[in-house]
This record gives sequence, structure tokens and C-alpha cells, in this order.
Amino acid sequence: MTHDALVPPAAPCALPGSPLAEARDGLDRCVHCGFCLPACPTYLALEDENDSPRGRLLLMGALLDGTVAPDDPIVGTHLDRCLGCRGCETACPSGVPYGQLLEATRATLATHRPLPRIGRVLLWGFARTWVLRSALVMARVVRDLGIARVLARTLPARIAMPFAMLASTARPSTARPFTARASVATDGVGSRGTASLLTGCVMEGLFTEVNRATERTLTRNGWAMRATAGQHCCGALHAHAGDLEAARTLARANIAAFEASGAETIVLNSAGCGAMCKEYGHLLAADPAWAARASRFAARVRDVSEVLAEAGPVPASTSAAAPLPVAYDAPCHLQHAQRIVDPPLAVLRAASQIQLVPLADSDQCCGSAGIFNLIQPDVATRVLAPKLAQIAASGAQVVATGNPGCLMQIGGGLVLAGSDVTARHPVELLDEAYGAEGRGR
Repeated sequence: MTHDALVPPAAPCALPGSPLAEARDGLDRCVHCGFCLPACPTYLALEDENDSPRGRLLLMGALLDGTVAPDDPIVGTHLDRCLGCRGCETACPSGVPYGQLLEATRATLATHRPLPRIGRVLLWGFARTWVLRSALVMARVVRDLGIARVLARTLPARIAMPFAMLASTARPSTARPFTARASVATDGVGSRGTASLLTGCVMEGLFTEVNRATERTLTRNGWAMRATAGQHCCGALHAHAGDLEAARTLARANIAAFEASGAETIVLNSAGCGAMCKEYGHLLAADPAWAARASRFAARVRDVSEVLAEAGPVPASTSAAAPLPVAYDAPCHLQHAQRIVDPPLAVLRAASQIQLVPLADSDQCCGSAGIFNLIQPDVATRVLAPKLAQIAASGAQVVATGNPGCLMQIGGGLVLAGSDVTARHPVELLDEAYGAEGRGR
């Protein structure tokens, strides 16, 4: 008897050639130990095993085995509820690539279960620069006229949250005036090298001041900035929703744009965008014309906190008479996807006007997850609730976090709660400290 005769035949695949079938090796790593359960925000909020990573992996396997059909509404419900925070990856002892499996599954199901209309409209707009820019201009007008804050306070909570999120993107009136000063020059040679910022969609549209603060802070720390024309959305929202082809199209455009910039390092201040860009090599691995270029691009991508903490960052030399209590909340795609934990804390410690205070469960998701909070608002609200309670208990006056979705989700929740606490990016706070240093001379 031959060895081959002793090996049982592989189970037939019900979805041959699908993205999920191609990712099956990652699915087979799961040993169903359950270590992922306490790391999953939807399992903690909903207390349903089907809404845990282990439960969803079993559903993915059932799709491949043909036990359940791709159009089964129960399967869709539990997979749709996943935030994609990837907290389970940090907890998993077997190295299950859950984020990639989730994207592959959603891509496989896309032809059977299209996104809700609001999701399709949002992704269509994010893939078209002119639509996105026009929408963000209108959003800024609504925000700056105070309309968003008024609507957030008067509409029912379910409808009010998007307006509260928009209102929270206005920088607080207590912000120091130097945060609005002009951007840095984009030429010269820095002692640390050259860098270019992926300005992003929501970051440049609604958090413009954070991008300018990022450029100034990098310059203060020895980097010469280079402008990159022709940037696009990073494609993270599309990949998470299962539209992998749109994500690949956007990735190719960004790779070509940054190749032309001449910058040695590509810096991002959005955790979700950074995680996506670092995975361009995986996204385009099957494209012979782009695979190597994508891998080279991904190797140059760094979160701003990584770049600053590598050689410092340079501390501000002034100190505030009454330090501002600041709590740090870790963005999921920074801590779990990129495995960056300490650098953001180094950035905050260099900002002389703040005092870091502990925040319990800072590694737990806030419920933003790209467009999740717009498509699944009830689940997002349940996930956010304990986060808001921990912020209130911390005594912080500011919550620092390095992702636009988290800034808006937490910020919106604080607005609806009537809290005086604000959500800010760590780089903003360091930039303000540098500005105070300059004014004190």
C-alpha cells in the first residue's frame, strides 16, 4: 500500500477559485482554542459565539465545505457584524491571519450579498477623488457653521451620531493659535532623510490641521518633507468590505505616485491607512506587473509615531503650569494590525504640556471600523459604550488616538454624552508643545 493511499482525500471545495478558497491555508491554522473570545469586541457586546472570531472562522469553513450557502442570511449577519479590528490576531497563539480571511470571505460573498446601499454609495465616492473632495468640502461647511453640532444635540441618537462625529472633527477652541500656521517647506535635505506624507481622504478633508501638524513635527525632528501629487484613497475601506479589485486599483495609483515623489520614507498618521499600505504586497501578490513594486512600497511605509520614536522624539523644552490630563486609546489597526504599541506613548511623553493618565481597556475597539459605524450603528454603539465609560472614569480631559475613524467615533460619542472631553491626535499635542516652545523664546 502506498503512502498516498493512507492519506484521506481532501474535502471538495464548494467555492473553488474564490478568494476564500485561495486563503484556506490560513483558515486551517485555527485550533479553536478560544483565546480570541475575550479579545473580540462584538463577542463581548453581543455574547454570541457566532459573533466571535472562532465562530466566524467556523462559518468560513462551512462555506468552503458547502455546509452553508453563500446567500444564507444567518452567515451574512454574523460576518457583517465583524469590526475587523484584528484584536484576535494579537491573542491568537496559532497565527491565524484573520484580517485577510475576513476580507477574502467578504469578497467571496460580495456577488451573493451586496453591501447595503449606504455602503455602496460611500465606497463609490471614496474611489472617485472629485466626488470625495466635494463631499468633504460640504461636510466642512456644515461643521464650521455649527450645523452639525446643533443637529447632533436635537436629532434622535441613532440619526444624530453621524452629525456628532462630524462636529467632533472641529479642533477645540482651546487649541493654541500656532496650530494654524503655514505648512513647512517641502524641499531641502533633513538630517534623518526625506519623507512624504500620505495625506489621506478624511485626514486631509476633515483633519487638515493634523496633517499640517504632522509635517511640522517631522521637520522639527530632522525630516525633509516631499510632496506627492496624484495620491488617492488607500483602499482600506474597499478591501474591508470585500471589493478587492477597487482596492487594488487604488493601491496601484498610490504606488506610482509615491515612486515619483523621491521620498525615502512614506509616513502615515492614520492607523487604518497605514495597515492597508503595509499590506499592499499581499494585496497585489498575484499581479506580476505590480507585486515587486507593491512590496517595495510597503517596506517604506511607517506610522508617524514609529518615525518619531525611532530617534526621540525631540522633547519640547517648555512645561505647562497645570499639565493637561491625557489618556491614550490605541487604534486597533495600529496595535493589532501593525503591532505598534509604545511609539505613540513616546510621542505623548515628549509633549511637555500633558500628563498621561491610564485608560482601562485601551486596547479594545471603539466600534468605528471604517464605515462599520454607519452600516451597523447599533452594534457600533454597544461596542463604544464601555469605552466612553472608561474615558469618564480616567479623569482625562483629552483622549489621544491616531486614527480618523477612532477620533470621530470616540469624539462623536463624547459629543452625544455632553462631555467636555475631546479627542485629539498625539501629533497635534506634540506640535502644540513645539509651538509653545517657540513662543516662549
